Amino acid sequence: MLELQTLVIYGLALTLPAAYLTYRHFLRTSRAVISPAPQESQKSLKSIMQAAREDLAPPKDDPYTTEELKKYDGTTPELPIYVAIKGTIFDVTHKADVYGPGRSYAIFAGKDGSKGLGMSSLKPEHAVADYSGLDEKDRQVLDDWHGFFS
Repeated sequence: MLELQTLVIYGLALTLPAAYLTYRHFLRTSRAVISPAPQESQKSLKSIMQAAREDLAPPKDDPYTTEELKKYDGTTPELPIYVAIKGTIFDVTHKADVYGPGRSYAIFAGKDGSKGLGMSSLKPEHAVADYSGLDEKDRQVLDDWHGFFS
């Protein structure tokens, strides 16, 4: 008698989950046929950036080496503060409260910190120009930053 009970218990333990999964599979299929999701409802990556600003200076066209750019990190009050994004240099002097020494985004002043901006990272090891390893989402964030300053 014990063997019959054991067989029934094992049979139910295997049959009930299989029946449930089969039921869920067919229930989802029938719902998908009844109300398919329109293609327009799929969300694209949403920008986390503010709208473009009118009070920003245009990008710099003058070529700078990495060493030259380091002088414009905000530590010398007479010099402007520059930030480079994807190789384009932007004057952020008017935002010294953000990019100046000791401020939240000072890590990006005087250098091209494209990778860190794309990753939304303030770690010094991420504030480098090479952004080739960024995934699609991080590249979109980087493009948003570039568009914000452009």
